[in-house]
Amino acid sequence: MATSWFSVLLLVSIVFSCFLAASAGDFYQEFDLTWGDKRAEILNGGRLLTLSLDKASGSGFRSKREYLFGRIDMQIKLVSGNSAGTVTAFYLSSEGPNHDEIDFEFLGNLSGDPYIVHTNVYSQGKGDREQQFYLWFDPTKNFHTYSIIWSPQRITFMVDNIPIRVFNNEESIGVPFPGNQPMKVYSSLWDADDWATRGGLVKTDWSKAPFKAYYRNFNAYSWNSVGTDVWRTRALDATGRRWLRWAQKYHMVYNYCADLKRFPHGRPRECRRSRFL
Repeated sequence: MATSWFSVLLLVSIVFSCFLAASAGDFYQEFDLTWGDKRAEILNGGRLLTLSLDKASGSGFRSKREYLFGRIDMQIKLVSGNSAGTVTAFYLSSEGPNHDEIDFEFLGNLSGDPYIVHTNVYSQGKGDREQQFYLWFDPTKNFHTYSIIWSPQRITFMVDNIPIRVFNNEESIGVPFPGNQPMKVYSSLWDADDWATRGGLVKTDWSKAPFKAYYRNFNAYSWNSVGTDVWRTRALDATGRRWLRWAQKYHMVYNYCADLKRFPHGRPRECRRSRFL
């Protein structure tokens, strides 16, 4: 396993060298606090951002810049303790009714239960491409890195540089893919106890409020215009595919492609083309 880890880290360092860094973690420079009054704060000279949720309101922020393809990294420490009913969202989105969107949503839990990370991809206003995973660590004890790698060929979701999901561009068979609309980076902490934990059976315990999530080390890498065509088109290597299979075999708890009751007349087209999505 040590060799595999070395290969992953080496690959990541090579990829980084082929990107042009657009930003490097100064929240004052990179983000606007968009809602929640003073529940969202930037601290430590711009190196730390916190979101807070209480019974009156949640909070959120949005990047000043837009991105069209690249890699987005954020280190997040999620809401600790009994976080049932809360959702911490970290995502890319354009605007308008026909918007594109690439989502991480972290669904709160009862103390001691694992967090679920919910992923989705929207194109032209339509989503319904959900996959969910149990995180294999406690995401409230330390910061962990959550990444979206978005190219014209595919979208890869990564947790601590381990790929958990790949959504391929299948426009050739009529599957919409987000590729024309620049998107901003968003994050929010909000109450969703009507669905977030066990389908809404477990409600938010407001006696535990305020709930807090913490952010640091934001980085955005847009594709360099010179010499990066290989990285714009490159799929996961053998090591990456092994990690993907591991995540999907041992940690996936929902896959829309396997939900036959939801699609009684046949699975979506992209589900028939690839074993791992």
